[in-house]
Formats: sequence, C-alpha cells, structure tokens
Amino acid sequence: MDNSIDLKNKNVLVTGGSQGIGAAICRAMASCGANVVVNYLDNKQTAETLATELQSQYGIKALICQADIADQKAVLQMFEFIDNNLDKIDILVNNAGCETIGHAINLSLDEWDLIFNVNLKGAFICAQEAGKRMVKQNSGVIINISSIHDKVPRKGLVHYCASKAAMNMMTRCLALELAENNIRVVTVSPGAIETEMNKSEIEKFGREKFNKWIPMGRIGIAEDVAWTCAFLASNKAAYYTATEIYIDGGYKENTIPYDPRP
Repeated sequence: MDNSIDLKNKNVLVTGGSQGIGAAICRAMASCGANVVVNYLDNKQTAETLATELQSQYGIKALICQADIADQKAVLQMFEFIDNNLDKIDILVNNAGCETIGHAINLSLDEWDLIFNVNLKGAFICAQEAGKRMVKQNSGVIINISSIHDKVPRKGLVHYCASKAAMNMMTRCLALELAENNIRVVTVSPGAIETEMNKSEIEKFGREKFNKWIPMGRIGIAEDVAWTCAFLASNKAAYYTATEIYIDGGYKENTIPYDPRP
C-alpha cells in the first residue's frame, strides 16, 4: 500500500500563506507535488522568498498574489489572477486571520467588524469564489483554519472566539451544499502553535506553563498543522467532509487546572 500523500497536478491557494502556519502549509503542499498560490497582505518580499524556495526545492509552480481577503473586489481580482495563470483550483486553504485582545465591555464595533471581516467574511468570499470554480470541475477541497477557541472561550477574545465558532458552522453548511458536487469542506482547529511570529510572546508568557497545561507536554509546531492539511487535501481523506479536526495535543480538553487523582 502506498501511504504517501500525492498532490501532483493539483493547484492550491493558501490565504495568509507567506509566513507562520500558512507558509508551513505551502511547504507541505508543495512537497507533495502541488502547485501553490501564496496569498499575502503586505509583505511581498517574504512571499517572493517563499515562492522561490518552493519552486527550487520541489520543482512545482509557485505564484504570489497580494489581496486583502476582507475586500471582495481584491478577492475577485485574486481569483482572476489564478484563472489567468493556472488551469484550475483544486484546493483552498482559508488560513488568513487576525486577532486582537480587549475587554468585551469596552470592545468597539470597529474592532468587532475587523475580526469578523477577515476571519469569517473573508473566508466565505474565498470559499464562494473557489466553490464556483470547483462546481464546474466537479471536484475540490476547502480547508478552513479555525482554532480551539471555536469551542473553548477565552477572556479578552469574545470577537475572535465568536468568529471561529461561526466558521465551523460555515464549514458544515458548505459541506452539506457542496457534497453533491464532489467538493469536501473541513475545519482544522489548532491549539497553541509556535511560529517565528509568536515565539518571543511564548517565551515572555512562560513556555513551561504551556508545557504543563498541554497534556502531550509540548507546544505544537506549524508542521503539525501543515501535514494534517496536506492529508485532508489528498485522496487519502476522500470521505472526510463537514469534519472538525483539533490539533492541540489535548489542550482543549484540559480546562480544569487541578488533578484530583491520588
């Protein structure tokens, strides 16, 4: 039995793909043979460096495309770019997202809208545009990157948690509607994942605290998420849809901080 993940001749768009978990997803997809479109917001150089790396290391086609996914016009232009440069889109990874922290009582509606516009509306616009193309080819996979905070509440993140909970229901509704067109839609919900962007924050807060809280005893790495996405995008996961997969080392189950066992 061949247990390798084969994405040859597949085209994947990863939103927020130039750094962090998004970049790891791009690398995993490319290593499995997929052509990759790296969406970025404002760091063109980082996106270009990643695309060059993917092409030279894996021999695939790697493109970059700037777009603010919360802007419908920008998303439409991004998909026109894909139409003009690739023959199809097989996989969409809705990875782009943002987070702010604030007391619920003092949270402005502008801040609420910012989070929902990126985390939910933007993901929906991208899924809608990808879905239109996938319906025509009668195949496709949409992977929505959520968070354990779609289930686990957290102080200071009412807007973020609500946006991710809504994303899960969006996944389930899209999966229900698109199954007849052989399109699968799944949610991947990471827990504490270390990237270059949050490494200093983790150290400041206390790595040992996370290692104690997380049942598996370590903070996750971006590759933990990336390889799950590669699997879900492949035919190895052909019967997965409307599914939520938590990548957290058991973190979300460990909400009671004491151990009463003798």
